[in-house]
Amino acid sequence: MRALPATLAIVTASTATAENRIDIVRPDAPEHAAFGDHKIGVQTMTFTNPDQIDVVNTGADGEIARYDRALTVEIWYPATDDTAPGGTYTTFLRDGETEATLTGQAARDANPDTSETYPLVIISHGYPGNRHLMSPLGENLASKGYVVASIDHPDSTYDDQTAFGSTLVNRPWDQRFVIDSVTALDGDLGQIIQADNVAIIGYSMGGYGALIYAGAGVTRASTAYEWGAPQGLLERNMMGTDSHAALKDDRVKAFVAFGPWGNNTGFWDADGWAGIDKPLMLIAGGIDDVSIYDDIRGIFDDTVNTTRHLLTFDNANHNAGAPMPAPTESYAVSETLGWAPFEHYADPVWDNVRMNNISQHFISAYLDLHLKRDTDKAAYFDLVPVAQDGVWAVDDNGNETDEHTYWEGFPNRSAAGLRFETKAAGE
Repeated sequence: MRALPATLAIVTASTATAENRIDIVRPDAPEHAAFGDHKIGVQTMTFTNPDQIDVVNTGADGEIARYDRALTVEIWYPATDDTAPGGTYTTFLRDGETEATLTGQAARDANPDTSETYPLVIISHGYPGNRHLMSPLGENLASKGYVVASIDHPDSTYDDQTAFGSTLVNRPWDQRFVIDSVTALDGDLGQIIQADNVAIIGYSMGGYGALIYAGAGVTRASTAYEWGAPQGLLERNMMGTDSHAALKDDRVKAFVAFGPWGNNTGFWDADGWAGIDKPLMLIAGGIDDVSIYDDIRGIFDDTVNTTRHLLTFDNANHNAGAPMPAPTESYAVSETLGWAPFEHYADPVWDNVRMNNISQHFISAYLDLHLKRDTDKAAYFDLVPVAQDGVWAVDDNGNETDEHTYWEGFPNRSAAGLRFETKAAGE
């Protein structure tokens, strides 16, 4: 078993729970779950997109309302070596009322490390969610030399959840606007961002938006759903329209979608899937009953114009890999919800930290491959499809023998309950 990196603070499980730590790396975590060499800074910014369609206040007929759409964004980034690690975040839980404090490694408003530049990663939460939901991944990637911007999507956060149609219409455009806004920043933070080297990571409805951004315009039928967006407003994202074509963005090099929602309700067809031609990684629970696992597999099968991967957590549901560990405050039953918010974050079978670590490992290697052009990382995707089928075979000196097929980067006996599949373009 390899040793934990010296830079990683080791905390007991009881302390980690009390502090709601988002930076835990288990001793059995795969190789690239470990934090990187960079100290981490974090800033909160708000960007306002003027004169946008106001889906919430647009009726079934009549005038289409418009407003200035403000997006709050948490930005993690590599900080200077003299940064003292550690800080907290205050966030709402799933009921939109209960507050929780999270503890991580990022230092608030620390000075950016301007000695080099870094790729940009956008994180987009589910419905509902918020910018802190995938904060373990945000901090982890920043420590490895990425600037990470995680969005609060208006009308879709825990404390402002409103019409679902707003989420359907706005997700990919929010993602693009944040890329435009962050890459236009002045000062030291703006200086360190590689404006033409971007990836998008989305969970659930964030994954829906990422797939549209990647090129999969929605079907005409989905633009007319009674429970969707009024007055055909979703046509903005429809395959074959000029507006959807305008989303094409050469700055974005790769996409990751956790449990993406929409294929289970007819939002795409073969023409839509044919529009994706950039690398795609899908991460899903094998019994996802929200986005429906078989429909997520359908995305994997039908995106035939790109190389794509599917990582499956067997027997996990919709929370596979993305949400932070359930905060202590989420264990109590909420009077507003009538149930404990805990279940919004947790999985009955898998430990959140374990899932987060596995996601961190694969996403780190994937982004290094596609954004940093580190071709050595390709080895972490050349895997036997079923983890348990891998064979651990080393000689007396610990060197791998010809019979060794165990998952690259996973300690012995740790690759279990997982599947990893790859299809090349044309397959």
